[in-house]
Amino acid sequence: MNNPISRRRALTTLAAASVALVAAACGKDDDEPSVGSSGQALQKVTVSLDWTPNTNHTGLYVAQSKGYFEAHGLDVEIVQPGDSDANSLVAADKIPFAISAQEALTQARAEGAGLVSIAAIIQHNTSGFASPASKGITRPAQYVGKTYGGWGGAIEEPLLKTLVKADGGDPEKVKVVNVGEADFLTATKKGIDFEWIFYGWDGVNAELKDTPLNIQYVKDYDAALDFYTPILITNEKQISSNPELVKSFVAAVSEGYTYAAKNAAESAEILLKAAPDLDADLVKKSQEWLSPKYQDDAARWGEQKDTVWTDFSQWLFDQKVLSTQVDASKAYTNDFLPTA
Repeated sequence: MNNPISRRRALTTLAAASVALVAAACGKDDDEPSVGSSGQALQKVTVSLDWTPNTNHTGLYVAQSKGYFEAHGLDVEIVQPGDSDANSLVAADKIPFAISAQEALTQARAEGAGLVSIAAIIQHNTSGFASPASKGITRPAQYVGKTYGGWGGAIEEPLLKTLVKADGGDPEKVKVVNVGEADFLTATKKGIDFEWIFYGWDGVNAELKDTPLNIQYVKDYDAALDFYTPILITNEKQISSNPELVKSFVAAVSEGYTYAAKNAAESAEILLKAAPDLDADLVKKSQEWLSPKYQDDAARWGEQKDTVWTDFSQWLFDQKVLSTQVDASKAYTNDFLPTA
């Protein structure tokens, strides 16, 4: 399986300008209703993952398996993006919903795309720079003189430099090498000292492979880096013309993630049933680690804070990832979340 760090590569290497370039062959959803188990008409809806199925997506599969979508009048198809970028498809209103990340949505909005985040899937950023514990790297200042394995994403080096500077090191003395699609464990056995990972997948996988890690979470070195990743997105047209659909969809997804937050073992089994090719041990361990982090300290699952959007958008502009500033208040909404 391609892991969430591959998802990160896909998100960060896509040019934001591509949001308008959508395959003409991709048609709109079939608006003809299907029929639920109780005979009620269901509206067909498509939601795209950001990459292949993993524990970031468990709540969607729980909502599908537990009948939450059907209870809200929806017949939901969960798809993978394939050759088309899910952000582009939503921006062009080819599909109504997708999984994305705050940096990708913000970059897209800077290029004029009307994407809107309607829920934070995980409340706090679980990514960081990690290395095998055997390398003895325990703080960003120690990256100096070491080799970082990356892939050239737009925010990758700015993140790296921010952490090194925050810890008193010289980021110009960190060697950066493009490792392509090599996975974390393979790369760190072939001359790479550390990589940017999501602990919930690559970190847990390392644990299962008896490779202890040291990790410096990016959010611990700059408050602006506690951005939302992943997020659930729609577009401005759906919000203005079909708000009841958005409300129903978010309500069902909220139920799915709220259930997954409290029932990790059962939810892992639901994900494995939907995606049987996944490593079962990894899914179960990852779900156990990630489930408490879906809602974490928020009053309700999906809650988004204005400061998170404003501060990270400003950071992206300051780092010259964005050439124009974005009105962060228009990039997200909590209006469709169920009342806590």
